[in-house]
Amino acid sequence: MVTLDKLRIDMEKQLAFDKDIHTVEVRADTLDECLDDAAVQLDSKKNNLEYEVIERGSQGVIGLMKKPWRIRVYENPTVIRQKKEKEAAFLAGDLAGASNAENERVDGMFYVHRFGSRIFVKVTLPKGSGTPVSASDLINEARRPDNTSLDEKLLKKLAEDGTDNNYMEVGTFTHIAAGDAVMAVDISKDEMQATITVSPPSQGGSEISAENIKNALKTQGVVAGIEDDKIISFIDNPIYNMPYEVAAAILPVNGTDAYIDYKFETDKTKLRLKETANGQVDFKELNLIQNVVVGQPLAVKVLPQRGKGGKTILGRYLEAKNGKDIPIPLGQNTKLDSDGRTIIAEKNGNVTLVGDKITVEEVYEVPGVNIKSGNITYMGTVVCRGNVEDGFSIKADGNIEIYGSVGNCHIEAGGDIVISQGVMGRDEGEIITSKSVWARFLQNVKVTAEEYVVVNDNIMNSNVTAMKKILLKGKRASIIGGHLFATEEITAKNIGSSGGGIETILEVGFDPKAKLRLQELQEMQSNVVKQLEEVDLNISTLENQKKVRRSLPKEKEETLANLRNQRVDLMDSSEKMTTEINEINAHNRELKVVGCVNASGTVYPGAKILVRDEIDEIRSECKAVTFYFDNGFVKRKKYEPTQDSNEMEKPDGYK
Repeated sequence: MVTLDKLRIDMEKQLAFDKDIHTVEVRADTLDECLDDAAVQLDSKKNNLEYEVIERGSQGVIGLMKKPWRIRVYENPTVIRQKKEKEAAFLAGDLAGASNAENERVDGMFYVHRFGSRIFVKVTLPKGSGTPVSASDLINEARRPDNTSLDEKLLKKLAEDGTDNNYMEVGTFTHIAAGDAVMAVDISKDEMQATITVSPPSQGGSEISAENIKNALKTQGVVAGIEDDKIISFIDNPIYNMPYEVAAAILPVNGTDAYIDYKFETDKTKLRLKETANGQVDFKELNLIQNVVVGQPLAVKVLPQRGKGGKTILGRYLEAKNGKDIPIPLGQNTKLDSDGRTIIAEKNGNVTLVGDKITVEEVYEVPGVNIKSGNITYMGTVVCRGNVEDGFSIKADGNIEIYGSVGNCHIEAGGDIVISQGVMGRDEGEIITSKSVWARFLQNVKVTAEEYVVVNDNIMNSNVTAMKKILLKGKRASIIGGHLFATEEITAKNIGSSGGGIETILEVGFDPKAKLRLQELQEMQSNVVKQLEEVDLNISTLENQKKVRRSLPKEKEETLANLRNQRVDLMDSSEKMTTEINEINAHNRELKVVGCVNASGTVYPGAKILVRDEIDEIRSECKAVTFYFDNGFVKRKKYEPTQDSNEMEKPDGYK
């Protein structure tokens, strides 16, 4: 029962909703122009508008007595409700939620049209929390005085189940052919577009159906580009007295040109500084070098694509352009992979563009290593034309050639290291190479070479290790202070200092790496022995307590078990160390090189010469002497330079 209170509430709701409906009154020569103007003013689509005619217009006679249209226009209430919901979601601060709400909430819709003498309806079901179609609204819309039959029971079912996006017949009406809608088809001169212009039907007339539109297009010769979705949209919401596109040409698609997909950064301005773990920028790591290795892909040529031709609506072919091909930019030290499109590196080095060619440079040259160049890490050879300043480093897979001097730096190479001037390491610098080191002088630096260390002037207060020889060749070829190791030979002019205040130790006749490892193992084994003694003492104490008390608390039992396990681990570690120590000692005994130390000048008191672990402490000056090993002792004889030493004047390939 409808009460006064319920009626009042419904009226208040309707009033609140009506307040949101904004209307505009427009005047124009035609109805379509009025709707266009209103769509702009209401900021809405023309299809979403509804209107009331205030004053009907007239075209007049030959331009005379012309009368404009005057209508009141407002948006469809359903569209207004959807806009309000979207605005509410936006004001709630959740734009994504607003978008999702729009996607999830879609109201059901229905369309009623009359084709021929029959009545058709289409019903779409709601989505999400959308409002379903009201059966009463659908029936009221379908009812008309000229109906001859209407299946209202079927309409109720369709309102509930929908029509699967199709039109279904629900009744018939009295058809008056003279009132049918009239359609005209217009084809553009370039055959790119077909439009229809439809005049609305009068009372009793038939509307335009999709079949009518397609038959009309076929009659005009349209065979391509028919837009079914636009035809369906027109049938659902007809637009009268305005051209409406229903067919468009299938446009040609031009092919894409070939291009090179680079696998490295071609724009050096985009190479980024390296950041530390805490986000700070390390200005020594400028990342100016892009290292590559043999076989690494550098770029891939993407082949050109053929164009796809189109058609006009009358079937005339529209030609498309094919993509253009380009040559593969192979540069020095690069080649094509087996696929014929991938460019790979033939050598290790720095990949770069030289002109438009992809090139791998084996040699990387810099005027100096400093804040401008940053640290250098390179897969080839590095040539530094100036100095390597304190705090910077060079790491190269090939050789390193430095024309200036080296400070407190880290220099590491897979090949030779050649330093035209000298090295002042300040007790922190380090030089490591898999081959030989050549320098003018070495001061307060640690040097490790797998082959030779060759110095022109002097070695002062440095720790130098060479797996073959350490050779000093020059007028001032002196070793002053420091600790030098060499397997075969150490040769210099003077050894030690005249004052005798600087400790100078030279060792030959053994494998330096093996000896260092032996010292490490002996220290580690000594610590293990101490731990074993302590563990044995603790185990003995707990076992004695167990004998006296016949049992131990749970915690002490667990401690005893852990100690026994620890003892087993320590014994195992000690055995492994003993095995490695025995192997190193056997290796040292089997060395065929006896080793010698040569001094063409003076060996000063305080110097210590070790040959195969036997020592000769120099207590008085001796000149032009060679130290060698014989019958378990270090002996001296007249200076005899080896033939190989005279041949080591300069490294191959360097000035």
